[in-house]
Amino acid sequence: MTTLKREFGKWDMVFLIINGIIGAGIFGLPAKIYALSGFWSLAAMVLCAAIIFCVVLVFAEVSSQFKNTGGPYLYVYQTLGPLFGFFVGWLLFISRIATYAALVNLLVTYLSFFSHVFEQTYVRILTIALVTFFLFLLNYRGVKNAKLASNLLTITKLSALFLFIAVGIFYIDKDLILRHREIPSISNLSSSILVLVFAFTGFEAILVNTGEVKNPKKTIPFALVVSIIIVATFYLLIQFVCMGTLPDLASSNKPLAEAAYEFSGVWGGSLISLGALFSILGTLHSIVLIGSRVPFAMSKKKQLPKMFGKLNPKTSTPNLSIIIFSVLVLLVSISNTFYYALGLSVITKVMIIFMTSLTLIKLRQKGFRDSHIFRVKGGVAFAIFVMLISLWLLSNSNTSEFISVMIALVVGVLIYFITDKISKKA
Repeated sequence: MTTLKREFGKWDMVFLIINGIIGAGIFGLPAKIYALSGFWSLAAMVLCAAIIFCVVLVFAEVSSQFKNTGGPYLYVYQTLGPLFGFFVGWLLFISRIATYAALVNLLVTYLSFFSHVFEQTYVRILTIALVTFFLFLLNYRGVKNAKLASNLLTITKLSALFLFIAVGIFYIDKDLILRHREIPSISNLSSSILVLVFAFTGFEAILVNTGEVKNPKKTIPFALVVSIIIVATFYLLIQFVCMGTLPDLASSNKPLAEAAYEFSGVWGGSLISLGALFSILGTLHSIVLIGSRVPFAMSKKKQLPKMFGKLNPKTSTPNLSIIIFSVLVLLVSISNTFYYALGLSVITKVMIIFMTSLTLIKLRQKGFRDSHIFRVKGGVAFAIFVMLISLWLLSNSNTSEFISVMIALVVGVLIYFITDKISKKA
């Protein structure tokens, strides 16, 4: 019987998680949060990092109790039941598609730094199609190739960001940092944190890949904690450099490239734009890798047709799932812009975080059966805090985007009951 291969070790997972997070917004969002919160965007960044660290601790404890493919979908399915499990699986699937659409559009925006031809609609569509086809082939050929590509792209993106920080720090203008110190409204601060959630998340979906991880009960908690510390450090320094070097930060749509251009000239802007391309490409790669495993995991629980669970006997990859996922992200990416898709992605992610936190509480009630579980001191308190924060973030989300997610959930419910009825007849 063909099964998924456990190819990802401890540092492979650190790289994969970083790959899933960095590139998920930081190249486009420093301007957005600065426009909302000005000087206090640094405080918003620190506050969001603290919130996400609490979320990571919740996920670290819950993930250490599972070893199969599925991530949050599997956690909720086995703890809260099939219906809630399906909701989370469906939300994971939607969030992967929406995140891909947001980032591939941002990738085309950064390409326009090199040539304005990428601003033309037909060129944008062609570029999105070519990128999607390339990533499809990379994942179709097997998880070992996917792992190597992930590691290489992570090293490339971190190198570019480190260079941006290392050079830019010497060109910071204190007066630029200290301007716009008006305390933002609660609404704007909340919106800043909601947008930052997009930049700090992505790790929750990477956990879907558990069935391809070596010793996941130890590997995943380690990778989660290490990765989020690295990411938070990079993000805070990037925001600081952007604020101190780019006078028109609030109105920029390529903040890192334009900041690098300010302090390093054309070569600096070009280098960061190139780094952004590799960074976003790395995240897109991880999205295709993980997004195609969600239908696979759901089919194993008979919540999607069996065909999604079939593996290629040579590569041990769910090739049909990869094909269908690639087609869907292509269609959504062509029809949506960066910020609209970003909003959909954030809402689905916050819902997944809420359900996983509830799962921790239910698992605590059952008690620990394994001494190797990563146990967080005060885990229930952390989970309750994260659930309250999730509700707060959802209350500040865009109404039209929230309605779009609700419509998608209704479609998911119909698919759930249809699939359930077919499986009972079989």
